[in-house]
Amino acid sequence: MTKILFVCLGNICRSPLAKAVFIQKVKRAGLEDKIFADSAGTSGFHEGDMADPRTIQIAKINNTPFEHTARQVSVDDFHKFDLILAMDESNLANLLRLRPENSGAQVHLMRSWDDNKTGIEVPDPYYSTGLVEFQRVYDILNHSCGKFLEHLKEAAAENATDSQFNVEEKIK
Repeated sequence: MTKILFVCLGNICRSPLAKAVFIQKVKRAGLEDKIFADSAGTSGFHEGDMADPRTIQIAKINNTPFEHTARQVSVDDFHKFDLILAMDESNLANLLRLRPENSGAQVHLMRSWDDNKTGIEVPDPYYSTGLVEFQRVYDILNHSCGKFLEHLKEAAAENATDSQFNVEEKIK
């Protein structure tokens, strides 16, 4: 089973929404027995909290099932997950500093497979007012997660003899 971790700063806006969107796409593709996803934050500011109410509201508006309790990234995550996707450059840098030398996890930006990107980061909507920025983040994640899942499926098809998604071969 391929295990993917989505990461932002506080784990209450972007990364839990990315996880929810991605899991919905994985289920629709019938791949829940091959792909597992979770989310975490590089800081512990919100550990144990629910997601931002605006994130929950945007998930509901977009008919995306959503359950979440914030947690902080741990060193163990670099051994448990095959791929860790950061929402922005700052969190990517923090993850690369935290990653142990013997880790098998690959660390990339979330939008690495997004052919429609207008920038490489998923913007942080936390300090915005209203729902417009949260919907924008949802739209970005919906597109990016779709492209990432397509990438995984294409790579798995190329290696049809492999019974599971081998992320290491597919991400290069």
